[in-house]
Amino acid sequence: MRGELPVLERLEATLTDFRLLLRGEREPPGAVAIVAIDDAMVQRAGRFPIPRSVLADLLSAITREEPAVTALDILLVDEGPGDEDRALADALSGSRTVIAGAAVFDEASQTTAGDGPLAGVPVAQRLLLPRQSFLERASLGIVNVATDRNGTPRFVPMLFRTSDRLEISLPLRAAASAQGQEPFLEEGALQLGERRIATDIGYRLPLAFYGGRGTIPTFSAADLLDDRVAPEELRGRVVVVGATVTGGGDVFPTPFDPVLPGVEVIATAISHLIAGDALVRDQHVRRIDAAVAVVLPMALVALLGWRRNVMGIAAAAAVLAVWAVANVAAFDSGYWLSAALPLAAAAPPALIYGTAQLLQGRRRATFFETQSAMLQRIQAAGLSQWLARDPDFLSEPVRQDAAVVFVDLSGFTGLSETLGPVATRELLDSFYDLVDREVTACHGAVTSFMGDGAMILFGLPEPTAEDAANAADCAVGLCLRLRDWLEARGETRIGFKLGAHFGSVVASRLGRGSNQQIATTGDTVNVASRLMDFAKQNGAELAVSQELLAEAGRDRFDRGTLDGPAGAHLRGRAGSLSVWLWRPARQSRSA
Repeated sequence: MRGELPVLERLEATLTDFRLLLRGEREPPGAVAIVAIDDAMVQRAGRFPIPRSVLADLLSAITREEPAVTALDILLVDEGPGDEDRALADALSGSRTVIAGAAVFDEASQTTAGDGPLAGVPVAQRLLLPRQSFLERASLGIVNVATDRNGTPRFVPMLFRTSDRLEISLPLRAAASAQGQEPFLEEGALQLGERRIATDIGYRLPLAFYGGRGTIPTFSAADLLDDRVAPEELRGRVVVVGATVTGGGDVFPTPFDPVLPGVEVIATAISHLIAGDALVRDQHVRRIDAAVAVVLPMALVALLGWRRNVMGIAAAAAVLAVWAVANVAAFDSGYWLSAALPLAAAAPPALIYGTAQLLQGRRRATFFETQSAMLQRIQAAGLSQWLARDPDFLSEPVRQDAAVVFVDLSGFTGLSETLGPVATRELLDSFYDLVDREVTACHGAVTSFMGDGAMILFGLPEPTAEDAANAADCAVGLCLRLRDWLEARGETRIGFKLGAHFGSVVASRLGRGSNQQIATTGDTVNVASRLMDFAKQNGAELAVSQELLAEAGRDRFDRGTLDGPAGAHLRGRAGSLSVWLWRPARQSRSA
């Protein structure tokens, strides 16, 4: 509220330049004209600064054109030749003129008064005043402007203080003289005739440049002395006289022109005061800035928390876009709302919150990734991945055709009594790994490991025409791998048996709430399980039903011999079933 945020000044300056360029050049009101002491005038006068006698002739020529007032943006602090000073004093006596003084400050930046109605008014160490003979014939105005860190004029102070006096600026004095009114001070504003002019802290007038050099009508002083300027160009206007000569030094960078003459800055301020088209940046605008600086970060954080995904980011970006458009629209309408302050207020909490959410999201992703990997190690990978994509998978029972394979180690119970728990666990772990790799390679799913055995299903999560063939490949592959596995371990005390069948099954979830598991039931499952015993009773490693053989084809079993069909009376079934017995070739074969 006191304007004490210098750290944001450079950002605000850049954003203000952008908004001025976006607004574009504008036609000045026409109340002000410039008579320039340019290169042509200096060449005509023979030197720079031009002699005061030539300046007196120029002032007399301007007076003849009947301007509203003439403002000399020229410091006349030194004593000149007596005849030249007298000529200039006489010219001042015959005109309504404001002459320039300058404030001198201890520091590079202007210090300001602290409290009271004049709080924020620049406090000068001293004033550089024109010679007394000139002051007696003209009004005084201070020409200092307030620039940002880039040197661009942003404000023109309307008041200046020293330890013992208060002076007004040259633009305010010229505008008041042109209207024949004395300015009155209000809180945060100036009253000039019937016009109330809002000002910023310390009665500073914000500048909004109309364009580059020459946007405000400018005429060469040489042309005026040679009667090449039409009288109506100056009549009734405030005429500002100042130097634009090359190398004169009184230039400022602006968004429209990197070397705008200082006289045009003063002319812009006078035009603002007369036309009332200055940017408004007063205490009311600063209160809006403060409110936006509080509300905007709260809104962004709330939106980021509302949807912690792309939607939340898009909503936050939309709010920022709406604010930016509103800020630019307000600037275009003449209200200078801060752009840097809300951004500086909103960026840290939004970035901190967004970063915290990102880190938390990564931790959650890592956690769920770990849980998913653990689930896939415990559950069949295909089924767990399907559940991750479709949480409602098998929420209702599904009847379909599928191939079922059972595998079991023979003699394992007796062996485990002699091996002990550690060796038993190592043996089972190796067995499970072998089964899992073979089943995965054949596109099946181990629905459960049961001690020294496993149930394998082909047809979930979706049935395919290759389910029976894949089951046959898996059954044969397991026989070969298990034989080699046992031989490699030198284990002769145990064997293995497999049963494979194809038919209708019912797949569903069993259990309630958080304690659920995927199960496959039906006569097909029971038959496949009983076929293991039939294989063992007949000295074979694999028993295959006629149904599976018909679906898979005999060529799937060409790595061994098939005997059958034999009529099998399975435990728990009334009728017989056609079964084929598969045995590998005599020689050991690698998987």
